[in-house]
Amino acid sequence: MGLTSDIVLDVSKFDLSQITPETTGILSVLEQLTSSAPSWQKVGAAQYRALRDTGGTPLPPRVFLPAAKDLTFPSRDPNRTIPIRLYTPDNGHPTRGIILHAHGGGFVLGTHQDQDASLQRYANTCQLTALSVGYRVAPEDPWPAAVHDVFDVATHLVDNGQSLFNAPLLFIVGESAGATLVAQAAFHIARERPEHRLAGVILPYGWFDLTLNLPSIQDFKRELIINTNSMRGYADAYVPGMSIEERTNPLISPLYDGLLRLEAEMGDPKKKKKALPPALFLCGTADPLLDDTLLMSAKWMASGSQAVVKIFNGAPHGFTVVPGYSLAAEASEVVFEFIKGRLGEL
Repeated sequence: MGLTSDIVLDVSKFDLSQITPETTGILSVLEQLTSSAPSWQKVGAAQYRALRDTGGTPLPPRVFLPAAKDLTFPSRDPNRTIPIRLYTPDNGHPTRGIILHAHGGGFVLGTHQDQDASLQRYANTCQLTALSVGYRVAPEDPWPAAVHDVFDVATHLVDNGQSLFNAPLLFIVGESAGATLVAQAAFHIARERPEHRLAGVILPYGWFDLTLNLPSIQDFKRELIINTNSMRGYADAYVPGMSIEERTNPLISPLYDGLLRLEAEMGDPKKKKKALPPALFLCGTADPLLDDTLLMSAKWMASGSQAVVKIFNGAPHGFTVVPGYSLAAEASEVVFEFIKGRLGEL
């Protein structure tokens, strides 16, 4: 009898010959836009943000929805609060739970106020109270400011979600750098609030190793939303002056967290609980962060926790927000199926 592998991949997801003409066209357009657009590293983060506000970057225009509300949550730091964007289901029916979102942007760009359309979809498609956290960004506020803000908001929702929104915190989701913070928040909740069980964690094209040493990111020269050079700039802004060894701190690079190594025993040792909630990972094969997803998801499963990994052949970084792109629509359906499936098991 032949041996069977303990790890199995659908290799068709990585077959370059199966990339669709639509994806090839999307890649060409995005590469042209990226190469011709202003670079935040050249104009400065503040100026780039100003250009974003006036439509001077290739990013999709902001959508501000009148039903979205601005709130603040307490911070660990004296005399400051953390801004929050809130969207509740339009139908007025009781919420089934809370979903907390952390935006992407390399810890430098983006804001919680860019997320209204996404929050609306989570709220209305899944009957959830959707919130996005306005964590502080670099270079003005380098690490650990963003980590502290996301931890503070997640912990506040664990402790007070029922009294504030008549619902528990069930899901946390974040893209790219937001996925970094969300993975770390899942670890934080597992340690600090082990009695609270998240229903799921959603991690599209996450950045889990800020050493930039994984093969797919080491020499990615294409100007395709992000590449090696731009990611180095983001990392240098977020963790300025840190060595490679220092960047392996799990509060910087969650790939190195100990909860990924062994199943934790929490509470009664006779009743083992998996350290981590079920996770959904999504990434395209034309993304320099592909190896981050492949390795992080494998370690997530090796910890004894459930993970679903969906690979999108030829898709670039950030593909889920490309308007009219079929793989973006497919990814959205996968996310909603994951959430609804987890809600059905509660």
